[in-house]
Amino acid sequence: MSALHVHHFGPDDGRPVVALHGVTGHARRWAVLAEELPELRLIAVDLRGHGHSPKIPPWGFEQHVADVIAVLDDHGLDRVPLLGHSFGGAIALHVARTAPDRVERLVLVDPALGLDPDAMLQTATEACAGESYPDRDAARAERAQRWEGIPDALVDAELDQNLVEGADGRWRYRWSTPAVVAAWSEMARPAITPPADLPTLLLPAAKVDYVNPVWVERVRAELGDRLVVKEMDTAHMVYLEQPVETAAAIRAFLG
Repeated sequence: MSALHVHHFGPDDGRPVVALHGVTGHARRWAVLAEELPELRLIAVDLRGHGHSPKIPPWGFEQHVADVIAVLDDHGLDRVPLLGHSFGGAIALHVARTAPDRVERLVLVDPALGLDPDAMLQTATEACAGESYPDRDAARAERAQRWEGIPDALVDAELDQNLVEGADGRWRYRWSTPAVVAAWSEMARPAITPPADLPTLLLPAAKVDYVNPVWVERVRAELGDRLVVKEMDTAHMVYLEQPVETAAAIRAFLG
């Protein structure tokens, strides 16, 4: 049985798609995309160390893969499309490589994998300090700056769903600092590619450099016409910045 917390969007009889958020994220971030894809039954997962899921280790790809497969089992899903953003995209890839018979199609939204180890060392070191704020207003100002170009309503929703006040009066996000540090380490592992027979949609963000063009060419060489690439004119939070366009690409790909 899965230990993870899962949030459901869409009708019970909709086409099931399992969605995996990025590092420091949570399942309910997918709400804006679910609104644009009302025909889907979106099964959104709080990854281990995030949201309302357990915080206990291990936090490596292997455990995340096992967690996702347990979610599929709990929902009676033999084979299903996987949708992953950022770190969630990397996890989705590892699920596809580990259990290819469980993944029908793969949607990778600016996936974060094979990232520069030196940069990940710096990012993980900075993350060790954690994040806390004296009040909600301070947290909102920082989030609005980080999410420039994303509607105010989504910034407010992020705080409503993912920010809590601690016993010390400081405000913190629900994610576990050790789990986040471990995630940055995992993203420095060598980039893998999808199974050669797996239809894959790749939505890289044009305004950041998470997706390495060399890796894209590796994937293209292995998948051929099973790979669909649509560059998005956004920063990293693709589906929050352009939910309509993201949904249209996903709908066309899923058929």
